[in-house]
Amino acid sequence: MTLRIHIDDGAAPYEQVRAQISEQARSGALPVGYRLPTVRALAESLGLAANTVAKAYRALETDGVIETRGRNGTFVAAAGPAATREAAAAAQAYAERVRRLGLDEDTALAAARDALRAAYGR
Repeated sequence: MTLRIHIDDGAAPYEQVRAQISEQARSGALPVGYRLPTVRALAESLGLAANTVAKAYRALETDGVIETRGRNGTFVAAAGPAATREAAAAAQAYAERVRRLGLDEDTALAAARDALRAAYGR
């Protein structure tokens, strides 16, 4: 696992840690079941406060990207049902929002497709 924190980036260090681990897990660079370093070890290697890394780990766990197994450590989670449920909830919220805005279905789908292409770099 390779992480780089850019102080002049503008993004908070915990957000950089969260985003990089999330991207590496999504891309497969960090496979399901990969054991992450302890909060303290990662904080030390990145030159960050332990609370900063702990905040990133909490956000990742909430997002379903990682799971903590007590004293056994923290691991990359399978992106199955939890990720699917979260995506469905986000899609439902989007559908409700565009309907309130008065957009027709084709316009709403085009906006979603554009956003997905941008997110996946296509």
